[in-house]
Amino acid sequence: MSTVSPTQPTPYAELNGILHDLAAGIQTVLGSNFVGFYVQGSFAIGDYDDHSDCDFIVVTDHALSTAEVEQLQTVHAAIFDRDIHWAKHIEGSYFPKDILRDITHSGGKLWYLDHGSRSLVQDAHCNTVLVRWVVRDYGIPIIGPPSQPLVDPIPVEALRKQILTVMNEWGRDLMVNAEPYNNVFYQAFIVHNYSRMLHDLVRGYPGSKRAGTEWVKANLDPAWHGLIDRSWAGRGDAFVNVRTPADPTDFAATLRFVAYIIQKANALDIVL
Repeated sequence: MSTVSPTQPTPYAELNGILHDLAAGIQTVLGSNFVGFYVQGSFAIGDYDDHSDCDFIVVTDHALSTAEVEQLQTVHAAIFDRDIHWAKHIEGSYFPKDILRDITHSGGKLWYLDHGSRSLVQDAHCNTVLVRWVVRDYGIPIIGPPSQPLVDPIPVEALRKQILTVMNEWGRDLMVNAEPYNNVFYQAFIVHNYSRMLHDLVRGYPGSKRAGTEWVKANLDPAWHGLIDRSWAGRGDAFVNVRTPADPTDFAATLRFVAYIIQKANALDIVL
């Protein structure tokens, strides 16, 4: 469980202010439907930096009503419109408590705020076994009870199964239609996430992108070190990078890296 203070969940005072104001605004809208607001992702696990986004979940007693969603859109838009860097770099979903508790509900769409967005949409982005594990073991309550009792214990086999499924399905998509990912942001994102997924698959628990890439560098072919190091060195403003074409050589190498990591994953002697 995280030992970070709910009053100072991150080292960034402006981000802490955004999180507390957002949580309070959501609680005001939801009233008795509000259970808690939790930081998850890299700011909960560790290895965040100035270029990280901040992931959150909101736990509700029951599904959001149309009226609640409309009011929450106003809350999120007001936060986004603040002239503060972190106001544009938060991301998260609303989980009814019964959906969050049980991993068999993974995959369904939830109300979701994307990184860089000012409004909620329906998306399954956060509705994963991995997010539930992070919330259970590392979630930082900004407002609400401890996060661990909100999620049932998760078998490591379930985590590994979902990771391997994502690795293979996303990999097939990349090999068929890579062009939407051909920018500086996604080129690095793919390297970091495939490294992390293989790390988590082998170790049997969620880690950070940094931990994943360092594990790959320590355990796999050193021929990939340059690609990994350049992917970290090139991190910057996500809004600029997503509009900047990737280096052609590094993008081609990234696709080969994906195929290499998937081959390593599928060759593991892991019982699912």
